[in-house]
Amino acid sequence: MKLPEIRFDERGLVPAIAQEATTGEVLMLAYMNMEAIEKTVESGKAHYFSRSRNRLWLKGETSGNFQEVESIHYDCDSDAILLKVRQTGPACHTGQRTCFFRRLYAGEKGHTQGPSVLTELYRVILERKRSSPEKSYVASLYEKGLSKIAEKIYEESGELISAAKNEGKREVIHELSDLWFHTMVLLGYRDIDIGEIFTELGRRFGTSGIEEKKSRKNKGGE
Repeated sequence: MKLPEIRFDERGLVPAIAQEATTGEVLMLAYMNMEAIEKTVESGKAHYFSRSRNRLWLKGETSGNFQEVESIHYDCDSDAILLKVRQTGPACHTGQRTCFFRRLYAGEKGHTQGPSVLTELYRVILERKRSSPEKSYVASLYEKGLSKIAEKIYEESGELISAAKNEGKREVIHELSDLWFHTMVLLGYRDIDIGEIFTELGRRFGTSGIEEKKSRKNKGGE
């Protein structure tokens, strides 16, 4: 495998960032040499080079927390690698989901933003699933069962439609957030990983999703 464009340092290494493919969450920073890249492409699992142990290593070789690689990219200067992966379990050796769990600075908008907020919210929802119903609203919904959860989704859907017709932007945002929250509670009830939703949405942007939509229209006589 020839990589003439990649600029390795004097040790033959290049920094490599692992990013969760479904959510965009940055998981870890490691280093790769030519062999690590070749092994990664060959196996479909992320391999890195350990500077401290001075050897190649397979991510998850001891923990079982492998990274299935969907694609590999390099930056405009050709001196950094980005791996889009599907992470099994936590990425960090501390047991945290990501190695970047410690915050150095937080500005006025330092709270979680973007698509990753859905992933973090879903983790909290699953944690609340094991809580006491007396202390957690989410746990109380799970205790009451699917009918109650479905009732809340129906209720929130109606409030969103009403807000869209009669209220301003702020109210629409609020009601849509309520609806998303309760649909995520439903996912937790059915033990559906939120990553599967991201995968399905991504598929619909692809050629297969577009063709499927056209096929359905043709079958319907449109």
